[in-house]
Amino acid sequence: MKTLVLTSSPRQTGNSTLLAGEVLAGLQEAGHDATHRDLNAVIDGFLKDCKACRCADGQCGIKDGYHDLFFNEFLPADGLILATPIYWYGMSAQLKAFFDRMFCYVAASYPGSPRVLSEIQGKRIGMVLSSEETFPTVSHGIVHQVQEFSRYTNSNFAGVVHGYGNARGDICRDPSAPMKAAHQFGKTFYKAHATDFKIDTPRAGKMWADPISTSAA
Repeated sequence: MKTLVLTSSPRQTGNSTLLAGEVLAGLQEAGHDATHRDLNAVIDGFLKDCKACRCADGQCGIKDGYHDLFFNEFLPADGLILATPIYWYGMSAQLKAFFDRMFCYVAASYPGSPRVLSEIQGKRIGMVLSSEETFPTVSHGIVHQVQEFSRYTNSNFAGVVHGYGNARGDICRDPSAPMKAAHQFGKTFYKAHATDFKIDTPRAGKMWADPISTSAA
């Protein structure tokens, strides 16, 4: 499966980036076509007023690497891993800009929006987060936002790995072993159990198959 791993920390060796590296390694170990991109090297600016800056042919007028990332790597991807440190109980500005800039291509004023609206759907989405704060709800705002994006785009939110650290490399000393969890998350990303039931979702009465008996007949 084709998977895009996006990092968004301004620290190139920050803790969320280290976690993303383990997810990437797990994906590749499982045989997936996984690519890493750092949003700091792609996005130069925030969303602007499309009526003021859109080109005459309908293309986005912001000249940076976002167009190529969006069309050549994000839209064709089966899965998306989003990595961010937690800043003020939200995602980094770089990652927020990644979502905001989508508007240029989903808006009706973009000639290719029907294609974009079709290809933006149906992805498997996961997150890796790092924070110094360990309070249980520190990540809820970010997780909820990405969950809602997943629901809105008919995508499947597969889960989160959250590690704790402040200084670079602190994440490797977190006793909850988030680096190991991130590697496993990548390795099982496309087959791990992940559901988002609606009231009319068909489902069996049991979640897991009965264990195979090893006793003699």
